Amino acid sequence: MKGTIIMINQNDWRLTNQMNYLFEKQKYVYFQKHSESWNHEHCEFCNETICDDKKMECCTIDNYHWICENCFNDFKDMFKWTVV
Repeated sequence: MKGTIIMINQNDWRLTNQMNYLFEKQKYVYFQKHSESWNHEHCEFCNETICDDKKMECCTIDNYHWICENCFNDFKDMFKWTVV
């Protein structure tokens, strides 16, 4: 629904210890394989596979932690993320 604000419960099953390492700055990038054997990443929240090189996804500045679009939208206010 347009204009609806979804409040995420602090007990959401996707929340583990991400507050300890997913800080305020994130970036949108296209997924790139690191090698033939390393051809995907997983969302830090829901564990969704991230492997589409034609869709931009969010990750930490160092490209180490990835967040799917749905989880990014669900948690961006809680984590106070800004995209650079």
